[in-house]
Amino acid sequence: MEKRILSVMSVLLLLLALTIFAGCTSAGNSGNSGTATPTAATPVDTADEKIFVYSGAGLKGPMSEIGKVFTEKYGNEVEFTFAGSGVLISQMKTTNLGDVFIPGGQPDYKVAADQGLVVADPQLVAYHVPVIAVAKGNPLGIKDVTDLAKSGVRVALGDTNATAIGKAGVKIFTKAGILDDVEKNVVMRGATINEVVTALASGNADVALLTKDNAKADKFDIIEIPVSDNSILITPIGITTFTKNPTLAQKFADFTASDEGKAIFKKYGFPPYPDPKYTA
Repeated sequence: MEKRILSVMSVLLLLLALTIFAGCTSAGNSGNSGTATPTAATPVDTADEKIFVYSGAGLKGPMSEIGKVFTEKYGNEVEFTFAGSGVLISQMKTTNLGDVFIPGGQPDYKVAADQGLVVADPQLVAYHVPVIAVAKGNPLGIKDVTDLAKSGVRVALGDTNATAIGKAGVKIFTKAGILDDVEKNVVMRGATINEVVTALASGNADVALLTKDNAKADKFDIIEIPVSDNSILITPIGITTFTKNPTLAQKFADFTASDEGKAIFKKYGFPPYPDPKYTA
């Protein structure tokens, strides 16, 4: 009887040992098969993190594509808010959230830097080149900026506080000595450059000051402004001072300012920086 009991216990102990061994082997295989292999494109420490970018409304085309390419390349999602620079600066100041700021021109970036919202040393990406845009056929015979001061001409401009093109207009008209006369002809000021485009396209204005990338030749006739008379804008990009992930934020800024990022800007009509053609 005692031998039989010992025999049964031996069998039970053997079965228990086999079960434990099989369980350990199964767990080990599962762990190996479920572990992703880290790659340069998807860093294991930042692949799940998102980045938030404040972008000028006029940069929506190239920046949206850059966001998609960055996500495909590195695995990090990119979220944007697109608006006039004045609105973006107010949002940054109010929330102290977000990672990157890219306005239409350096003056707006300086405003944000002076308020301690962004780092003081941005990278330069592309040119925003102001041009005169009129309806197809140029019915009023506009030839240069001085014609915007003529009586009866309806002018659409960007808001001087909210848009880079609005600030550029003040400099251009002041240089030409026609600021007050142009102001008398202003029928609208848009909070974004896209609103100025809409005003001209809808016939609510005769002429508008736009940038080359927004003044589509298939919709409008374009009058170039000589560099010496112009106020060329340069688009800067930099990280915020309150970003919670400065490494990832800098990585996105570097990518935007890289040759690959500048090529995307060029595709959307922005001359890449630097270009001696736009140096007065």
